[in-house]
Amino acid sequence: MVVQVHVEGFAQFETKAKEHKGKTIIALFSGSVDAEGKNWCPDCVAADPVVSRNLSNAPEDAVFIHCGVGDRDYWKDKQNVFRTNPQLKLKCVPTLMKLGKPNRLEEGQCANDDLVKMLFSDED
Repeated sequence: MVVQVHVEGFAQFETKAKEHKGKTIIALFSGSVDAEGKNWCPDCVAADPVVSRNLSNAPEDAVFIHCGVGDRDYWKDKQNVFRTNPQLKLKCVPTLMKLGKPNRLEEGQCANDDLVKMLFSDED
């Protein structure tokens, strides 16, 4: 069964990724939710249920990390660590990726059942 973890910010993401090193790690980077539980990113809101319902297609021993990238102002800063980190190089949210692999889905692609299913089940 896929282990699911939710983290906020790069430091928490890095900690969880290191904890599960050696396993298939699938990460969804999304806008963070505010105190009222609302996400500032409409594409992220659309992608969340698609990604959740397709987790059953991921390898049994995979780890799924859902990572909030901060509020809109933080995300828009071109120097934020999610954008500048050499392993991540995020350009947009949502971004769904397998860590260490070239394949990734960005923005509206993350709300496409077929593409999400393919990324989860791809053996690469």
